[in-house]
Amino acid sequence: MSSSTPQGLTRFNASDAGEAQAALREVCASRAWGSKVLAQRPFTTTDALFAASDAAMAELSAADLAEAMAGHPPIGRPKPGDPTSHREQSGMAGAPDDLKAEMLELNLAYQEKFGHVFLICASGRTAEQMRDAIRNRIDNAPEQEREIVRGELGKINRIRLNRVAEGDPT
Repeated sequence: MSSSTPQGLTRFNASDAGEAQAALREVCASRAWGSKVLAQRPFTTTDALFAASDAAMAELSAADLAEAMAGHPPIGRPKPGDPTSHREQSGMAGAPDDLKAEMLELNLAYQEKFGHVFLICASGRTAEQMRDAIRNRIDNAPEQEREIVRGELGKINRIRLNRVAEGDPT
C-alpha cells in the first residue's frame, strides 16, 4: 500500500476478519453487504472501498435490503446513546414540535405502507427537506421505493465508510 492510504483504511485492512466485519456492521446492518465488502480487502484507496460498497449494494436482495434498513432508526428518533445516529439526524434536532409530530405521523404512514422505516441520507438535510422527501416518496410503488432506498443506503454507507477510512470511530 502507498503512503497515501488513509490511516484508518490501513488499520481496517490490517484488522482480523472479525474486527473488520464488526466495523462493517457499524456501517451497514446487512451481513451480505459486509461479506462482499470484506472479501475485497485490502483497499489501497477510499475510492476502491466505495466501489466495493457500491457493487455490494447493487447486488443485495430485497431480504438483504430489509436487513440493512433494520439497522436504521426512524427519522426524528435517533438511537439513544448512538453518536452516529444523532449526528446523521441532526437536521431534526432543532425542528419545531409541530414538524416533529408531522414527521412521526408520516413515518408511521410510510412504515405501514412499505413495512420498513423511511430511509434517507439525512446528513446535511434540514427537517423540512426530510419531511418534503417523505411526502414525495410515500406514493411510490414498493419496487420504486426499494431502489430509492438502495441508493440512499449507498450514500449513507459512503459517509460512514469515509469515517472508517479516516480512522474516526464515531
